[in-house]
Amino acid sequence: MENVAFISLGSNMGNRLEYLKQAIKRLSHCSEVQIEKLSSIYETEPIGFTDQDQFLNMVIKISTSLSPHQLLTLCLDVEREIGRIREFKWGPRVIDLDILLYNKENIMMEDLQIPHPRMNERAFVLIPLMEIDSMLFLPSSNAPLVEILDEIPDKEGVRLWKQINGEDAFAPFEN
Repeated sequence: MENVAFISLGSNMGNRLEYLKQAIKRLSHCSEVQIEKLSSIYETEPIGFTDQDQFLNMVIKISTSLSPHQLLTLCLDVEREIGRIREFKWGPRVIDLDILLYNKENIMMEDLQIPHPRMNERAFVLIPLMEIDSMLFLPSSNAPLVEILDEIPDKEGVRLWKQINGEDAFAPFEN
């Protein structure tokens, strides 16, 4: 598994924690994906369309032999299998999976942009991402993530919901 990717997960409908668990389990069942590390889970205010419930957000680090486009297809399949319906932009969702980073590559395709185009504006992405790897830089920037996070005004809207650390990192995701 020669590629490293970071994926953000979010849910704000129904049993949010269960949807996060299901997504991670489905990703881990793909033989071309290995889950390397999980962030803690954060509860966050919605952005864009704000008349909806709060989100649970987290980031995972994976190693994979999938290409970026194959990984996108897998993420979309997982969303669909769990029951995501795309009604309108920034609307409520049972699960949302976004590829944040893939190796240190800049990728521009019609249906895929890496690094994720809005990740440097979202504390709910950067905080859990930095928890996994505080030394990350965006491929298109010389600024470390901590400097980018300092520029974001809404960090207080990201609250620790469930701590994941050390040996028991996978404990909240076991049945």
